[in-house]
Amino acid sequence: MARVELETVIHAPLETVYAIARDVEAFPEFMPDVKSVKILEKSADGSRTLTEWVAYASQLKLQVKWTEEDIWDDAHHTCRFRQVKGDYDQMEGLWEFLPHAEGTLFRSTLDYELRVPLLGAIVQKVVHHLVTQNLKGILEGVKAQAEAKARGS
Repeated sequence: MARVELETVIHAPLETVYAIARDVEAFPEFMPDVKSVKILEKSADGSRTLTEWVAYASQLKLQVKWTEEDIWDDAHHTCRFRQVKGDYDQMEGLWEFLPHAEGTLFRSTLDYELRVPLLGAIVQKVVHHLVTQNLKGILEGVKAQAEAKARGS
């Protein structure tokens, strides 16, 4: 299974960043590769959600769909997620939101396997690049939204 680990420092309070990250249904509004996110189920306390995602990898002209279970831990500012069905052969990860001298550190770890039928190792490298770019887009999107909110814009 492949792994992507990325992090970024966001110049905004941790609670602001965490709240924006939790609002996954808004992601398509500011992330071009994310076409839709729909909450299918939500626990009474909001700590567990089942979400349906549709993303588009324009370089491969490939739409990717999956449903994931998200476990939000408000006390530790984390989200553990795993695909329960979808186009990935396997996908799971962790988002961590940590205090930082300049605001908040948003760290994301994603383990995935996505095999494209009839295509070889070269395409797997392209897939890894696209998954990395998609994850980077999420971090950058959350960063832009949180920093704009922190500035009051």
